[in-house]
Amino acid sequence: MSEMKKQTQFKLNRRDSVWFQDNTAPVNIAYAKEVCDVAILPIGAIEQHGPHCPNGMDSFNAIGLAEKIAERSGATALPCPMYGGHPYMHMGMPCTIALNYETNIALIHDIIAGAANVGYNKFIILSAHGADSSFITAVHKLGMEGFFTLSSTWYDFLRDDRNVLEDYMWHADEAESSMGLSLYGDRMHMELAIDGGGTKLVDGKWKMAPGEASHRWQMYHFAGTFALMEKDDLDFGVIGNPTKATKEKGDALVERVVEGYTALIRDLMDSFPVGINPLGFRNPLGFNGCAGIRYDKDHDSRGHLIQR
Repeated sequence: MSEMKKQTQFKLNRRDSVWFQDNTAPVNIAYAKEVCDVAILPIGAIEQHGPHCPNGMDSFNAIGLAEKIAERSGATALPCPMYGGHPYMHMGMPCTIALNYETNIALIHDIIAGAANVGYNKFIILSAHGADSSFITAVHKLGMEGFFTLSSTWYDFLRDDRNVLEDYMWHADEAESSMGLSLYGDRMHMELAIDGGGTKLVDGKWKMAPGEASHRWQMYHFAGTFALMEKDDLDFGVIGNPTKATKEKGDALVERVVEGYTALIRDLMDSFPVGINPLGFRNPLGFNGCAGIRYDKDHDSRGHLIQR
């Protein structure tokens, strides 16, 4: 019996933890190759969230959601890098520590490419920050190299459309504060919550709010220079009204988000069982190697999965 089997035979379906960093290497490798090869990468930011929320709120939200999704779906949660990229209007705001866009792209790329060596073939980036879309660029760089990666912010994946909330999500507001109350209420200081502000440069009808169901003639909410610099425009770093937040709203948001991602993961595993890379290739040359892609034994010459 191999050393790996000696360590994993009694716990393969009962990992020490859903978190990659809490298990030993043999357990993670065996689990990815024999049980479930979906890995979730939670990403957030270190960013001011007004006087009532912790600076790590976006990362804490991503971590809390990833853990619950992994517990229910069988996926593995990768360590959250904590720091993230930011849109232009966040720059210079005290207590917001921003990564350069190229740094953030490279960070996400390298984490997923490295985790693939373990045996994961399906990756889901779960962002609770989302205000910088550099993770989308990382997804396409990874795609050219043969890494199957899906990405979304929890609120755009949910498309709550005010089924739980009174207002659409913005920043340190009803939505984020409710989720904080649900996941880590001991870190929240709701007695300090204040109704926020933010100057609109374009009427809200022309842009889709985070979590809003889209309609015609709308731009994505981070696809333009819609806002003034927050360090100059905002007194308290809050956009929206966190005084409307409750733990009950947060519990409902968390449950709906976990339900949706769990269904997605189960569908992926039904369509592409453990050990199958949906893209069917590895192309370490990236852009320059795309013309010469050769598919693996599970796919035909056009990249279609061979049904057995």
